[in-house]
Amino acid sequence: MFSYRHAFHAGNHADVLKHTVLIAALQHLTEKDAALTVLDTHAGAGLYRLDGDYASTSGEAADGIARLFAPTTPALAPALQAYVDMVAAFNQGNTLRVYPGSPFITQRLLRSHDKLKLFELHPTDLRSLAGNVAQLEAGRQVAVLHEDGFEGIKKFLPPPARRALVLCDPSYEIKSDYAKVLDMAADSLKRFATGTYAFWYPIIPRPEAHDLPRRLKTLATKAGKSWLHATLTVKSSKITETVTGDTKRPGLPASGMFLINPPYTLKAALKAALPQMTELLAQDKHATHTLESGG
Repeated sequence: MFSYRHAFHAGNHADVLKHTVLIAALQHLTEKDAALTVLDTHAGAGLYRLDGDYASTSGEAADGIARLFAPTTPALAPALQAYVDMVAAFNQGNTLRVYPGSPFITQRLLRSHDKLKLFELHPTDLRSLAGNVAQLEAGRQVAVLHEDGFEGIKKFLPPPARRALVLCDPSYEIKSDYAKVLDMAADSLKRFATGTYAFWYPIIPRPEAHDLPRRLKTLATKAGKSWLHATLTVKSSKITETVTGDTKRPGLPASGMFLINPPYTLKAALKAALPQMTELLAQDKHATHTLESGG
């Protein structure tokens, strides 16, 4: 159950998409004076060393955030530049050694009267998260909870000021996570219909992965809610054979972000950023992106 560690994947192309969307959404939601509650259902360790054993083993950041840090990187769209600036704020000079996960990105953008609830079940990541958050000295603004985020968010919806952003990005290593995301989305809309809900998911050759955005779209439409769906593909998903006859799996080829009640400014921000993501993060000729909305 606890085999997945995001440290192996920190700063990869999926993080670029997810965190660009997260930052753009938070920048809009914090423009209003009223307090915002952010619920992060699968928080991870919060901070990651890109030169550490985990990240350097996979090297996925090299084809993700590192490409955006390259000296030859062209001028970026505002949403993508905001993401690069955020990551740069956790590093010194032009070096890229630390990658902030969603807990630290979110906390950096919140105001003093906003709240952040972080859920994490993995015992090792929980210890790392608690230790990292303690360094923030954020007091009661940030709570680290050793709970299942799918269930744990229920007691915080609706929030006191009736403004919330829920970020849900499980690993989906357990096939039941897809159904849990849908159940959580349906339950959350009943508890707090006006919250902003952001769901990350992998685009892989599995029926559940392709059904998830369609079912979220149906859920949002039936509830009369607006939605936004963005995907980023960086390479082909086909399994190939090596010269020795072994099969070679491509790793994660694509991912998506599906939002219910998205900020109205988000679509325009992604319309400018997604083509650049596709161009800069492409690993083969199959790189592409999509952006659609409704409601």
